[in-house]
Amino acid sequence: MSIEIPDHVMELDRRDSLAGFRENFNRPETFNGEKCIYLCGNSLGLQPAEAEEFVRLEMEKWAKMGVEGHVKGKYPWMPYHEFLTEKMAEITGAKKEEVVVMNSLTVNLHLLMVSFYRPVPGRFKILIDYHPFPSDRYAVESQIRFHGFDPKDAMIELQPEPGTAYVSKKQIEDTFDRHGDQIAMTLIGGVNYYSGQLYDMKFITDLAHKHGAIAGFDLAHAAGNVPLKLHDWGADFAAWCSYKYLNSGPGALSGIFVHERHAKRFDLPRFAGWWGHDKETRFKMGPDFVPMPGAEGWQLSNPPILPMACMQASLNLFHDAGMEALRKKSKKMISLCEELVKDLEGEKIELITPKNPEERGCQLSIRVKDARRDLFDRISARGVIADWREPDVIRIAFAPLYNTYAEVYEFTQILRDSIDE
Repeated sequence: MSIEIPDHVMELDRRDSLAGFRENFNRPETFNGEKCIYLCGNSLGLQPAEAEEFVRLEMEKWAKMGVEGHVKGKYPWMPYHEFLTEKMAEITGAKKEEVVVMNSLTVNLHLLMVSFYRPVPGRFKILIDYHPFPSDRYAVESQIRFHGFDPKDAMIELQPEPGTAYVSKKQIEDTFDRHGDQIAMTLIGGVNYYSGQLYDMKFITDLAHKHGAIAGFDLAHAAGNVPLKLHDWGADFAAWCSYKYLNSGPGALSGIFVHERHAKRFDLPRFAGWWGHDKETRFKMGPDFVPMPGAEGWQLSNPPILPMACMQASLNLFHDAGMEALRKKSKKMISLCEELVKDLEGEKIELITPKNPEERGCQLSIRVKDARRDLFDRISARGVIADWREPDVIRIAFAPLYNTYAEVYEFTQILRDSIDE
């Protein structure tokens, strides 16, 4: 069933300075036999069209050069991660020496907590965000147990305002006022995966430091979604995946940030591996580990080249588009969607993402009253690829690199029709 797009919405697409980037992605054309509207970039970003070419280049090098590919070709494998660093630093608001791409997200969170979660009696608690992604909860609980503490005592979860999914600054301040002298570290999701709330990370960092705690962040739903200024905000560490908004492929590599003030903190405990060893002496194969300064010193192993090749294709697009332009379009798309569905809120749905555009990113979370998943099933039957999160939320994300204002309108009409059915 075709949906007629109003002129004012079509005009938004005609005037969109980022419209051309859509053609740089491979997109599913149909879903459940209907025209596909892909609104799941917060779970898995679409494939950059050039990713295959970047991978093919490395496959051909492997075939023709074998081991020599480590030091030859356009992108030698030995320093391959360095080809990603500058553009990843742009996305996260970091200095180049503060960022490195390596491993997967939860592995990196564990590696960083080895260094930055140093509990002692009296200061042993970890503050996490409201309704955190389960993997973060599991990682934090296991770190707490590893140090001999009980998660029931040592893990604090931020709480929303009563009757909402919104965590206010007052709630955060009150939590620090109650527990600040016992909090050793924070691990807050920059954007909450469930509600879509964007936290004020500078505010949290300043509070953590005021109370003597380490400020850490999981940016899985923030990197490539909203502009970040990790260096200026003063966060101690952060990690993020790259398969969501960063469009680097299923299970793609993670990135980490370690603030420059920790660059030469070689006294920090860490789990060491040879790729974190000083690159000037790495191949002397000596017995003593000499870590590189900066984020690179947390590396373990030589990285997988093919996932990094996919990431190159995506990071080039972010570099060309710029995070500020992406953020501007993202705000307009979400505001348009919110305006078009506001009259639907009531008995059947509720928007739990903050109303303030400065407190949300690309995602809009729609709570379905009575946890009726059949509404999600109906929009899926109409060609919408979105995301259902237990117990009662449909998550949609309008990725400004490839989604259009017309798709915003089409989705709202499908949602409207599905509610009426």
